[in-house]
Amino acid sequence: MNQGPGLYFDIGKKARDVLHKDYCQQTPIHFNYRFFNWNLDLSCEEELVHGLKGLFACNIPDSGKLELRHLSRFSGFSASIGLLGDAEKGYSPVANLSGLIGTRILSLGANLAYDISATRTTNSLNAGLSLNTPYLVASVTLHDYFQTLKGCCYFEVNPLTKTAIAAEVKYDLADDETTGVTIGAQHALFPWTLLKARLSSNCRVGALIQQKLGRKFSITVAGEVNLNEKDKEKCPKVGVYMAMK
Repeated sequence: MNQGPGLYFDIGKKARDVLHKDYCQQTPIHFNYRFFNWNLDLSCEEELVHGLKGLFACNIPDSGKLELRHLSRFSGFSASIGLLGDAEKGYSPVANLSGLIGTRILSLGANLAYDISATRTTNSLNAGLSLNTPYLVASVTLHDYFQTLKGCCYFEVNPLTKTAIAAEVKYDLADDETTGVTIGAQHALFPWTLLKARLSSNCRVGALIQQKLGRKFSITVAGEVNLNEKDKEKCPKVGVYMAMK
């Protein structure tokens, strides 16, 4: 088990997993068959030498990347190159660099994504601070070239049943206003059955049930409904997610 701070993308990960992971979300580019939208995630990770890992990840047909990760006791760095899909612009080659320094309790990091196509522009520049304790995990991150502030917190109620609550707040520094609030919770009915639910300030309610079938296979059924009065006639979204690890 790594004793260091991890990687930049670990900042706020526990809260994101409760609030966003495996819900009814669709990548910008996906396959369509009648009323089904679907995509395929593939990934492979291998330790090249001690402290240095190589990762291949591909979301077909949306994106793919090759990444190198270096982890030490007080730092974590990653560098990747890949293709990022856009429904209107097509695929763009993107390089990504990120770094995180600190300890398992307190860490500070930044992330830079750069478009290496003919445009040669900076796609994103983010920074974050994370506090990680046995019971409370909190983070503050800056996005959109430091124009958006996001705060996340994760509180573990019972580790035996994976019971936890999480919250996320987005704040627009340019307009000086809160743009979104999401709260959620998870609970394992059994070691192999996980329930999650979330509610956002834009009146969207989501829930899912995830069933593990053996050690390496799981199936998730997720749904989301918009309670906004203007969207009453919209049908609830339902999705199925299968994973093999």
